[in-house]
Amino acid sequence: MRKVKNWLDIPPVWLIAAIVLSYVQATTFPLGLRFGGSWAQLLGGVCVGGGLVLIALAIYEMRRHKTTVIPHQEAETLVTSGIFSRSRNPIYLGDMLVLLGLILRFDAVLSLPLVPIFLWVIEKRFVIVEEDMLRRKFRANFARYCQKTRRWV
Repeated sequence: MRKVKNWLDIPPVWLIAAIVLSYVQATTFPLGLRFGGSWAQLLGGVCVGGGLVLIALAIYEMRRHKTTVIPHQEAETLVTSGIFSRSRNPIYLGDMLVLLGLILRFDAVLSLPLVPIFLWVIEKRFVIVEEDMLRRKFRANFARYCQKTRRWV
């Protein structure tokens, strides 16, 4: 049972849950609210595409350095190059952009608060834990990286 719980407590599951919730809100409880047309569709598409590109760049960089992309597993290497020179958490930032983009595409106005809620959950459940692990393992290198690179953007 614990293994299933650990497997379910990963960021993609939280992202899918938020996406499903926003879709259900848009299709079941729109309350007549709309973003107002094609600009939301375009911006939503740009956010989803940008988020997927961020995720792909981060996974590529982590694979190139032969370290894990799976949360709560110990990293073999501190990755600071590529997209990680711009953000310490490009995958989670990409997840957030995908969520925002789909909320715009679904016209799920009432679901907009899910974006900061998702960010808060990801930060508390994953980012802080992962950064503590990196801080303990890579000490001074991680401290320098934190001074040079912001957590999000």
